[in-house]
Amino acid sequence: MKFRILVTGGAGFIGSHLCEKLLEKGNDVICLDNFFTGRKNLIQHLNDYSGFETIRHDVTEPVRVEVDQIYNLACPASPVHYQYNAIKTIKTSVLGALNTLGLAKRLNARILQASTSEVYGNPEIHPQVESYWGKVNPIGIRSCYDEGKRLAECLFFDYHRQNGVDIRIARIFNTYGPNMARDDGRVISNFVVQCLKNESITVYGDGSQTRSFCYVDDLVEGLILLMNHGDSEHATGPVNLGNPEERSILQVAEKIKEMTGSDSKIENQLLPEDDPVRRCPDISLAKKMLGWEPRVNLDDGLKKTIEYFRGIVE
Repeated sequence: MKFRILVTGGAGFIGSHLCEKLLEKGNDVICLDNFFTGRKNLIQHLNDYSGFETIRHDVTEPVRVEVDQIYNLACPASPVHYQYNAIKTIKTSVLGALNTLGLAKRLNARILQASTSEVYGNPEIHPQVESYWGKVNPIGIRSCYDEGKRLAECLFFDYHRQNGVDIRIARIFNTYGPNMARDDGRVISNFVVQCLKNESITVYGDGSQTRSFCYVDDLVEGLILLMNHGDSEHATGPVNLGNPEERSILQVAEKIKEMTGSDSKIENQLLPEDDPVRRCPDISLAKKMLGWEPRVNLDDGLKKTIEYFRGIVE
């Protein structure tokens, strides 16, 4: 079935991949972005599709389009960007949720919220399951993002319960791949760029903290499966989408150094405030409900990511 779909934050890292996949499936796609962290060059080639259009717009202001589905991805997602203007970040999460939910209510459209593993904070249980309420510092330097996403989830469920809006919530764990920004401060992009430039690899703390890295193609597949799952009552989520293969930060740094053939030295720096010690998803629900699990292993995903960065760094 062909849909007319709105993707907020569609010119971002994940959004650009999502727009392309939705177009490949024969849908019409409206990419909405204010280009704070989104980049026009990531979506320029999508103009070859007759069903693609771009709107420069900020989701903190009401959105007026006619669509069947809405993917709400609009929000800076890396600490460097979301801490740059913390007030703007929380406005984007909260007002963006209110405005897109209001649109979905008016149009009777299905809407998916791109939430985050950050809603679990620095977790006390491992791996993280959707029923876990999390351990989040509400007044820390990361809270503009963490609490903004938690409040967006609250709004989604209140619109669902009170107004019958057809919602989906995906909790996205660390994702990587082509189209990442070279200066976004995320683990893999940082390490790849530093290795390609033979600069010191900055590892915060002793590198024993863990993350679970999901390749972007797998993540996008999960988002589309969740959006199009037919059981509107049980598919609301939240649903964890990520790779359950846990790696230490130091392991990832050493692997990227080896794969790039870099002479970079590892440099340890102070661990940032409220940085999670462990992060790994339990994806049992996604497996059972969506038949989804990641298929791209870390080595293969890193090869594609390194190749992308070679083209923009070297």
